[in-house]
Amino acid sequence: MTIKQTAGRDQLGEFAPEFAHFNDDVLFGENWNNESIDLKTRCIITVTALMSSGITDSSLLYHLENAKKNGVTQEEISAIITHLAFYVGWPKAWAVFNLAKEIWGEE
Repeated sequence: MTIKQTAGRDQLGEFAPEFAHFNDDVLFGENWNNESIDLKTRCIITVTALMSSGITDSSLLYHLENAKKNGVTQEEISAIITHLAFYVGWPKAWAVFNLAKEIWGEE
């Protein structure tokens, strides 16, 4: 499956075309399509990085949805967030659990 992203151009194309290019063509084009890491693992790494950084906005919500789409189960995401809570902070875990419940709670 080839990942094609247009969010950069859709949201920032005229305002910041170079950033949009890097977002769509390099980050989500070349990087996310590199098969050295499978998509499920890449999703887990990305959620971990965002949670560690304290990012709990729509970008994390997008990546949680992407994780579910690429095979991360509710049991796995719960274990991942719980494990990370001990390393990156309990309040971050609460915030991410609230987002994850929106995604996996739909089942």
